[in-house]
Amino acid sequence: MKSHLTVFALTAILIVSIGMAPAFGQLTNESIVVTTDKASYSEGETIVITGEVRDLYSGTPVSVIVKAPNGNLVSIAQINVGADKKFSTEMTAGGALMNSEGAYIVTAQYGTVNRSAETTFEFGGAATTPPEEDESTVSDTMVSMRDGNGSIGYEITGGQLLSITPDVDANSLIVGIDATSDGSLTLIIPRSVADALLATGEDDEFFVLVDGEEVDFSEDVSSTDRTLTIAFYAGAEEIEIIGTFVVPEFGTIAAMILAVAIVSIIAVSAKSRLSIMPRY
Repeated sequence: MKSHLTVFALTAILIVSIGMAPAFGQLTNESIVVTTDKASYSEGETIVITGEVRDLYSGTPVSVIVKAPNGNLVSIAQINVGADKKFSTEMTAGGALMNSEGAYIVTAQYGTVNRSAETTFEFGGAATTPPEEDESTVSDTMVSMRDGNGSIGYEITGGQLLSITPDVDANSLIVGIDATSDGSLTLIIPRSVADALLATGEDDEFFVLVDGEEVDFSEDVSSTDRTLTIAFYAGAEEIEIIGTFVVPEFGTIAAMILAVAIVSIIAVSAKSRLSIMPRY
């Protein structure tokens, strides 16, 4: 009889202890929780990512990482945690790295790997738009940027270079390739076309993605150019080179500004000559 009572008591204690366990984050690791404001998004919508940590570590940010359904990196951000132990960040659905339909994984990591949490959201996919015919002119060794905004020399093995398109908002160059086998691409990028600089004016490192996944690369630097050699695998379609400056595509607007400036100079010069001519 006593053994039956003992078993019953232990079972009751176990049930009560499970019921009293804290529900913070509903995860085995209860030190952090992360969520999105909606379960699914369409292209152009704002994705609001919020979360909360249990313990506050001064000076330690939360790393928020978003990955596509195929595992490729979409974005990574370092977010400061407020005094209320909460954090928040936003991103726009869509773009060069977020175009596939499916479930995207958001991981929030705080300090160490065992302090992390995940959530997911659905994305309906990006609308396909035909490429602009004059985005760049590609020859055997040179790519002339749209509207005459400079040229980039290149050499490729294992495939074909199709185009190079500036993304001014992202400070990046989008390189389209057709990789028939494993190979490499060497780009000679003038600093006037794209560069990566610190606030002090010193060189910073570029950030290079192959089909959305960060890769290592080698680089040679001169005062006028930065030469990047990037390895890629068979089937790769896109290389993105992210810096701190990319020349705008709108060369026509720049030409108009230059024309206005020239006309102004001519007008000022003509007026100056008239002012110094002797009067009779």
